[in-house]
Amino acid sequence: MQDYLKQLNPSQREAVINNEGPVMVIAGAGSGKTRVLTYRIAHLMSAKGVDPFNILSLTFTNKAAREMKERIGKIVGASEAKNLWMGTFHSVFAKILRIESERLGFPNNFTIYDAEDARKVISNILKEQSLDKEIYKPKSVARRISALKNGLVTPKEYLRTPELQEADREARMPQFGDIYRAYAERCFRSGAMDFDDLLLYTFILLRKFPDVLAKYQDRFRYIMVDEYQDTNHAQYLIVKALANRHENICVVGDDAQSIYAFRGANIQNILNYQRDYAEVRVFKLEQNYRSTKTIVGAANSLIAKNKDQLHKEVWTDNTDGDKIVVHKTVSDNDEGSYVARSIFENQMTKHRQYSDYAILYRTNSQSRAMEDALRRKNIPYRIFGGVSFYQRKEVKDLLAYFRLTINPDDEEALRRVINLPKRGIGNTTMDKITVAANSEGISMMEACKKLPYFVNLGIGKAVQLKIKDFVTKIESFQILANKGDAFEVAAHIAKSSGLVHELKEDKTPEGISRFENVQELLNSVKEFAENQKETDGADASISTFMEDVALITDADLGSDDDQNKVALMTIHLAKGLEFPVVYIVGLEEGLFPGMMSVGSRADLEEERRLFYVALTRAEQEAILTYTQMRYRWGKLIDCEPSRFLEELDEKFVDIKVPEISPFSGPYGDTPSSNPVRRKTSPGATRAPKPVMPRRGNLRKITNTETSGNFAELTDVNVGDRIKHQRFGHGVIKELEGVGSNKKALIEFDNVGNKKLLLKFAKLEKVT
Repeated sequence: MQDYLKQLNPSQREAVINNEGPVMVIAGAGSGKTRVLTYRIAHLMSAKGVDPFNILSLTFTNKAAREMKERIGKIVGASEAKNLWMGTFHSVFAKILRIESERLGFPNNFTIYDAEDARKVISNILKEQSLDKEIYKPKSVARRISALKNGLVTPKEYLRTPELQEADREARMPQFGDIYRAYAERCFRSGAMDFDDLLLYTFILLRKFPDVLAKYQDRFRYIMVDEYQDTNHAQYLIVKALANRHENICVVGDDAQSIYAFRGANIQNILNYQRDYAEVRVFKLEQNYRSTKTIVGAANSLIAKNKDQLHKEVWTDNTDGDKIVVHKTVSDNDEGSYVARSIFENQMTKHRQYSDYAILYRTNSQSRAMEDALRRKNIPYRIFGGVSFYQRKEVKDLLAYFRLTINPDDEEALRRVINLPKRGIGNTTMDKITVAANSEGISMMEACKKLPYFVNLGIGKAVQLKIKDFVTKIESFQILANKGDAFEVAAHIAKSSGLVHELKEDKTPEGISRFENVQELLNSVKEFAENQKETDGADASISTFMEDVALITDADLGSDDDQNKVALMTIHLAKGLEFPVVYIVGLEEGLFPGMMSVGSRADLEEERRLFYVALTRAEQEAILTYTQMRYRWGKLIDCEPSRFLEELDEKFVDIKVPEISPFSGPYGDTPSSNPVRRKTSPGATRAPKPVMPRRGNLRKITNTETSGNFAELTDVNVGDRIKHQRFGHGVIKELEGVGSNKKALIEFDNVGNKKLLLKFAKLEKVT
């Protein structure tokens, strides 16, 4: 038996060695699915003698693909592993489209637009068509276009479908069809595809050209798909078409972790897989290697409430571990303070690294209270999912120069840099060039080259000369790009464009930071070029570097300096990760599950799967928090505990009932927010464990309860000590006015002096 097979449990081994025909591997959380997928490919190559060029492996992140390829390389040799067609759906399909681009009328160096590029193109179209951006919001239009493309609806098909047009008329967007058509035409003319196009055009290519389909069916004799529960309609149909000849297709996934419906993922793809392939063999990976028995048991008790699922019994041989803590706080600030204090104490007593902790939340806005509290405790942290390095303005500016060098028809790149640094080519001039390009059906770069022929545009000679100089500069960059490696080209463009000089002149802290970011970009290009040169036959061009950048996903971002920091992220970004200690915050109705997710069973079950994913990120400890009050939309509102809390089996849960009055200082850091330790007998040290709250206990806090003893309080004197609902403890220093106009100057312990109108202040005397 091969050594790598000895590292597998019986279920994993069966999934690895059964290679022929359709296979589905149902992999529970933490069950080693990546190892199975990796060893399955290695087994095909080493034991079955399958040529790596005949294996297609599709993932959802470049990081996963790289890690798998490295592991496979250790078994079969790095050079052979490099020959695998392995990567994300978008990267593999982009590779196919570049090979077959002429069939679709695109250049093989087509640009890949990110979400921001796509929105800018849409904004320009809305402006040209004089449409109201408050009705036709660029983000909303972009989402609508994305949904149609993922449903394989082209502009032509949209305009032939009255039902779709009627839906947009009801949404007060009757011109949507014209926008969609103009957007597709603009991208085509610019030699550009957005992320959704990589799927749409691959589908069109395989459907329209049977010989191309046959070519790739013959090449990909063995197909493997990771995270199959996250595939959308387009991905499903493309994979099905490619596998149609040999049917040696293996999909790996967990329906309980299908959480991307908002991106178009269709859980029915995995639920109905056995209908698609009658002879499918199903293997279940049910042993969890990640989490404690308590966490696994709690997660099982939760997900059992879902009706649409594939049955499996996840179990573990790990220790029982601590019970899952459920902690109630007064406010979101109090919640943040509790989490920060808990991490500080846990880290001190258990000597963990800060990187062992993750704070997960449903929405990005929840990070604010967590960040404030962590900073006060001097706890280092990192936010995942913020503005990525490659989305920073100065970085995108230089990347736009690279894009325009590779593909001069890239309209969005041209618009971004033609007056950067400033050359005196303003918006009015660009509008005139746009008119010329649209009227002639040519790219904006071609229009720039032909400006002297457009005698009626009204662009002066001086400006025409500046445009000509810019065009000449880009053409010189193109000449260098054809013979230099990525770093030579990038460094030359950065210097010759004037961007580096302009940034270097700005000595403000922001300017220095921007300059350093550009230098970091050049460093990454240098590293890329050197790595490519070390690999036999690899392409070290600026074009290849730009393709790598364009296909980066959220999960691929990170750097070495982020090693020992607490991780803060949404639950969606946490999928695929694991941490010894996980805090899941904001478990309240209307937030988790969200208000928009309780109207249908399908939406609610997705929210429950999302909580399941969050809980199963934890290896040793899980702490859940909810608040009585939270600021939302600028108002302090009452909160009701999430229904998901009562769905956890009470034997796995430890309810912490803090001894808190219904107020909290602005930072929530009050001695009274510590858990109760009431004595029940002379020798007792803590109260008996409370039972798991049911709906009666996890009830909505009424207005009366949240206000507590706070009321209109006018019978006070200078020197009185008081409590305030938001500002905490304080002392009255001055009083002025009479009756309903009486005011007090109060010195608060945490926030300093505040002058309050007693009629509205809701104070409580401290005796």
